[in-house]
Amino acid sequence: MEALAQARVRRPELAARFMEAQDAARLFRPGMTVGMSGFTKAGDAKALPRALVERARGEPLDLTLITGASLGNDSDGLMANAGVIARRLPFQADASLRRKINTGEVMFIDQHLSETAEQLRSGVLPAIDIAVIEACAIREDGSIVPTMAVGNSASFVQQAKQVIIELNLAAPVALEGLHDIYVPRPRPGREPIPLTHPGQRIGATAIAVDPARIAAIVVTNSPDSPSSVLPPDTETDAIARHVIAFLEGEVSAGRMTPQLLPLQAGIGTIANAVLHGLTQSSFRGLTMYSEVLQDSAIELLDAGQLALASASSITLSAATHERFIANLDKYRDRIVLRPQEVSNHPEIVRRLGIIGLNTALEFDIYGNVNSTHVGGTHMMNGIGGSGDFARNGELAIFVSKSEAKDGAISSVVPMVSHVDHTEHDVDVLVTEWGLADLRGLAPRERAPVIIEHCAHPAYRAQLRDYYERALLRGGQTPHLLEEALAWHERYRRTGTMQVT
Repeated sequence: MEALAQARVRRPELAARFMEAQDAARLFRPGMTVGMSGFTKAGDAKALPRALVERARGEPLDLTLITGASLGNDSDGLMANAGVIARRLPFQADASLRRKINTGEVMFIDQHLSETAEQLRSGVLPAIDIAVIEACAIREDGSIVPTMAVGNSASFVQQAKQVIIELNLAAPVALEGLHDIYVPRPRPGREPIPLTHPGQRIGATAIAVDPARIAAIVVTNSPDSPSSVLPPDTETDAIARHVIAFLEGEVSAGRMTPQLLPLQAGIGTIANAVLHGLTQSSFRGLTMYSEVLQDSAIELLDAGQLALASASSITLSAATHERFIANLDKYRDRIVLRPQEVSNHPEIVRRLGIIGLNTALEFDIYGNVNSTHVGGTHMMNGIGGSGDFARNGELAIFVSKSEAKDGAISSVVPMVSHVDHTEHDVDVLVTEWGLADLRGLAPRERAPVIIEHCAHPAYRAQLRDYYERALLRGGQTPHLLEEALAWHERYRRTGTMQVT
């Protein structure tokens, strides 16, 4: 392994920086701000999180930990339980960390994924003390070749006082060349990002760094955690059919060509299943401009329907990951991995006219969407990139199954218990029962469409009753404020939103 690792470090002087993870962990001090690579379980550091857990046993580190998105290998939970993390941003998806967040033991800052690098650059967030970046190689000039994700790594490296590189031998060197590293200049004087097509390359293929700031190189040999996305089911198949029929209608109306506009899909089972459903559609020559590529993107590439895809990370099931790595040459010219501040940048999203497909926990009869908070108070994962695309894209489509908890919860409610995406940013809502196109509709026109097309039949009568009584009160957006959140309170008290 030593010879393999040394062969991947092409700058000879850096051979002296090889270090065990436990020794590298001693570089950390309590209260530091740490930037770690990783985006939806891809490209994350594998050894340092566990070494930091050991390091914290004698002394809580209370770090501010900033990543691209969620980490794999249970790292977030292990660090949270060990007292490594005091503050976390901008996204997570770990059950143990989630519990710490919801008890107030870890302060979680939920951010649009395009914002973190900007706040670091402007000094709103404290500067990065140490950046921990996974790489498959280090070039002759010291620049870092990322693995399956870019995320915020380039911005972390640009700012960090010290850089620790995890050289992962499980990530093939053949990944080199897949990345397009472009970092916007500081304001004022920033120029437009010169990207006008999803497949365009505008930056370097590695992350620049002064070799003097590379404090340690830790060798690992661990694959990314596999995606836990479930296969399509009856409900997600129905949602996919509704979305495909809607997009076919857009083409028939002349608002889009058969190649559509670039697609974006958030992480998760439902969004992945809807994209999977496109393999049964007549669309060809599709493009993606998203933050993450899941199994469905690889299936569309293999089917010849997706011409090219741009993202910030690739998160796959074990079987699809194996196929992807074995056929990297086939995908090389059709996939680009970028920093997330570029993949999610409002300027680019608006310019390209993205069709955004994201998942809602719940939505209300006027089109407001809750993506993050169960019962309005308890954080699930975070807003991720959905807001970047909803506010700025051509189409903001939000999907959800109409019920949860075996029918005890309706995903369509009178008023959402937490607002992540206001009615102004939401164009289309979809459940297995149907699709509500909200474009051009006033609130009083939206409510009946959402109730009749998206709500589960078991809840439609309750929703109609609420809306009809609210109309008697008047208002541009009629509500019974004393009842608007009564459904959530009823569930809390009785275990069901149904009136019994």
